[in-house]
Formats: sequence, structure tokens, C-alpha cells
Amino acid sequence: MSHSHWTLQPSKLFKSGPVVPVIVISELSQALPLAKALLDGGVNVMEVTLRTEHGLAAIEAIAKAYPQALIGAGTVVNTQQLADVEQAGGMFAISPGATPALLAAGAKSKMSFIPGVTSPSELMVGLEYGYDHFKFFPAEASGGIPALKALSAPFGGITICPTGGISLKNAKDYLALDFVHCIGGSWIVPMDLVEAGEWEKITQLCKEAVSALS
Repeated sequence: MSHSHWTLQPSKLFKSGPVVPVIVISELSQALPLAKALLDGGVNVMEVTLRTEHGLAAIEAIAKAYPQALIGAGTVVNTQQLADVEQAGGMFAISPGATPALLAAGAKSKMSFIPGVTSPSELMVGLEYGYDHFKFFPAEASGGIPALKALSAPFGGITICPTGGISLKNAKDYLALDFVHCIGGSWIVPMDLVEAGEWEKITQLCKEAVSALS
């Protein structure tokens, strides 16, 4: 089963940079300056979580203002959210898990859909629906690198983006795995810096991460 109709293929998404920033927008006014700070720091993939009421509006604003950004949503947990993200101009959607309904809707979507897995059964269900790019979440809480190695061992040809509890200290170890091309991280977009509007500091954190991990 091929998802060749997706506008942005997951392989390109996962290879666009070593870190996918996990972004929480608490005020819509933060969206555009934060996107610029990330782009200035060499990060063009942006995963805006739908954990706040401003997530969809932030995706729409960034998609319009910065067409060069690969903007998408995280924390997509149902098919309505998936449709809403596509309507807002998102290029991809990432889920912390997956349901049969989400896997089916994601396969039909124009956006890349990245389901979350932590078990062999979840991986097998995803593979049945034609997926080969997955999110491993919550990475550290689920056993980290040893668990990820064991999970992937029976399955060839899959690519995994681990997210959750990853920082500059352990990111390199994850990226050293041949089936890991990027990791999800919130440390390059710390909430306190976003709230304070410290955009230059966020740009600096991005530059440090890209330099250390590329």
C-alpha cells in the first residue's frame, strides 16, 4: 500500500533536519516570531501541538507567512483534528498513538500522517495500513534506546522518530541508530523563552542543536 498521494513524503520530512521542535503555543501572537526564530536557527520543520486552543490558528498563520517552513501538527488524536490540520494548511500530522480510524483517515489524507508506537503490535497494525515512518513516544519513559532497538529489530525498512525526554545530551545516541533520522525535542523551544519572547535565544538553541547533531 503506497501513500504516494501525500504532498510531503515522510522520508523528506524526517531528513529535513535532526530535530523536530515540539511547539506549544499559548498565545497566538507567539506563532510568527517563533517560526522566524526557528528558521533563523536553521530549523524548518515545525510540529505545533494541538494541546492548546491556538494550535490550529498558529499552523494557519505560519503556513501563510512562511511557505518555506514544513509546518504540521502534533498531538493529533482523532480524525476531526486530522481534517482540521489539513484545512489549516498543515503539511503533516503526528499522533502520540494510533487508532484504526486515524490510520485509515491518515492514509487518505493529502498530508503525511505519522502514527505513534511503543509496541510490536502497534507497529504491525501500522504496517498493515501501509505506514513505514513512525513516532516512538514517550521515548525515554518507554525504555529509551534499548527499548527502541528491541522494538525495531523484527521489522526491516521502517524509520522512527523518537520523541519524549530527549535533549542534547542523549539526542546523538538516538540519531546513531540507522533507522532514526530525526528526533523530536522541546528543548530548542523552551516554554519560558517563548513566554518571555526571547527569540534570539531560541535561534541560538536551534543553531547549537543543528551544529551538534547534523
